[in-house]
Amino acid sequence: MEATKVLVPVNGGRVDQDTIRMACTMAKRGKGKVYVVYVIQVKRALPLDAEIEPETGKGEEVLKRAERVALEMDCDIETDLLQAREVGPAIVDEAVERGVDLIVMGMPYKKRFGDFDLGSAVPYVLKNAPCQVLLWREQIGEEA
Repeated sequence: MEATKVLVPVNGGRVDQDTIRMACTMAKRGKGKVYVVYVIQVKRALPLDAEIEPETGKGEEVLKRAERVALEMDCDIETDLLQAREVGPAIVDEAVERGVDLIVMGMPYKKRFGDFDLGSAVPYVLKNAPCQVLLWREQIGEEA
């Protein structure tokens, strides 16, 4: 698979590095670019552009780590810190705005109430993304 524009949403989990490497490998084949985004979810009680310092700091650190991974792979990367009410719609909007060919999403193996849980962002992106979506799930036991 060849993609010239790849979007990678990150959240600071261990799976981020794997998804960035995968995206860089795919983008380099097509002489493309990787866009890495960190989405800060803003509570409805706050204005959307509210300064949420702990989350902003975490997001900037996560994006710096993404840049280091891309540098190791000699990959063209652009990072962005977004604020939104919901993560899934923010990822889809970013994919539309940038005209990406592929979204590479990583997720930990999480259980909720004893069952495997996709969370809310992954199903939203799978249902609404205008492009292909590659889902990278950690192996069982890595996140625990």
